Amino acid sequence: MDDLTVVQALAKTFDLELSDTEWTMLGQFLDLLAEANKRMNLTRIVDREQAWSRHVLDSLTLLPYIEAVEARHLLDLGTGGGFPGIPLAIVRPDLPVTLLEATGKKARYLAETVTTMGLENVTVLSERAETLGSPDGGGRGAWDVVTARAVGGMPVLLELALPMVTDGGLLLAIKGERAADEIEASAKALHILHATVETTARTPTGTIVAVRRAGPIPKIYPRRPGEPARAPIGGVPRDRR
Repeated sequence: MDDLTVVQALAKTFDLELSDTEWTMLGQFLDLLAEANKRMNLTRIVDREQAWSRHVLDSLTLLPYIEAVEARHLLDLGTGGGFPGIPLAIVRPDLPVTLLEATGKKARYLAETVTTMGLENVTVLSERAETLGSPDGGGRGAWDVVTARAVGGMPVLLELALPMVTDGGLLLAIKGERAADEIEASAKALHILHATVETTARTPTGTIVAVRRAGPIPKIYPRRPGEPARAPIGGVPRDRR
């Protein structure tokens, strides 16, 4: 069987049903990623079948949560090679998706990919989350759903992401097997940032943590660029997923 046949069979374990056009576009995206990965470090996963599972299907595990809250605008924080933002944008062309990537060459690759694929619902921003989410950054409270995958430990991610979530909105984080430990270590950050872990769910590729913003974010957060990672709220080290 070819890689697409394998992944379509695997998708049934995710309860995913996509159109032929969506499968084709997702495959095109992986082609563009693989080509760009020869020039820059976008992913360590070079096996095509693994890329389908660990990148595409992993990204699409967020789809039920996004649909359940009837998301109106989504920010993918620290998108890197475009995950989970681009797969979600492909299967939800009606949803405005913003890809946030601080590294300039990665942001340029993302912009080129979006143009090549004709993804008119996608915007690329090359900016630090600490700057965009600051009181004068233009992105504070601007998105009802923020997604993130492998963007630091939970205390760091909470400080970076929650200021950009609307009050009452969701942060959807894809974490690893140690998600429960990360959540436990995030008690202080959750309290300070007025947020609660609404649900966690183990999937075939990771663990989804849904965090609800439930009040105002103190103006001092996020702190200056780099400081959340250097000194996380509660003193927890980086994600080791």
